[in-house]
Amino acid sequence: MSEINRERNMLVEKNLGLVHACANRFKGRGAEYDDLFQAGCVGLIKAANNFDSSRGFSFSTYAVPVILGEIKRIFRDGGTLKIGRRVKEKARTAVKIKEDLSIEFGREPTVSELAQKMKIDSSEAAMLLNASMPVISLTSGEESECQIDVPVESPEEEISNFLALRQIIQSLDEKDRKMIELRYYSGLTQSKTASELGMTQVQVSRREKTILELIRKKITA
Repeated sequence: MSEINRERNMLVEKNLGLVHACANRFKGRGAEYDDLFQAGCVGLIKAANNFDSSRGFSFSTYAVPVILGEIKRIFRDGGTLKIGRRVKEKARTAVKIKEDLSIEFGREPTVSELAQKMKIDSSEAAMLLNASMPVISLTSGEESECQIDVPVESPEEEISNFLALRQIIQSLDEKDRKMIELRYYSGLTQSKTASELGMTQVQVSRREKTILELIRKKITA
């Protein structure tokens, strides 16, 4: 495996949590979670293929908009992703091999270990596992068609919101961005922030309210 492919696979494997976090933002909007996650995996792979670390920003900063874009495509297209028969069959094979490796190792195998056993890339292994993943739900009986979705507080939701927030902050002009960073990342008071920026405390207070309202509107859009 080339060094480029190895680095790409590592990015995909280490950042699958980003896909879960992004997919969770769209739960309850009419699409199955596994479809959301699969679309997000497509975005993650695209991001890993095109990421350029020389530009000076982190992979997560670059990947989140790409992942969200692929997930939103489901809603724009008015449908969900279709999994072909060949992919389903390969996914079943992946699950069987994963179960065998779990018995052999005494633990869940990593995506890279599964990929190595199947002689495929980690990115493909991740997508195969996702293709076999059912939607988690509660039903009133084994044969019942009645499904009850139970909302739970997810730490992945917090991760997603945090990443989205960072994206919005990066889009602010330099002085506004500096104000938010001083207030909420450095923990400075309004008075100390005003001193750093050459403003009055009242000016900081008024501008901060305006910026927070702008951020609130963008993050809930």
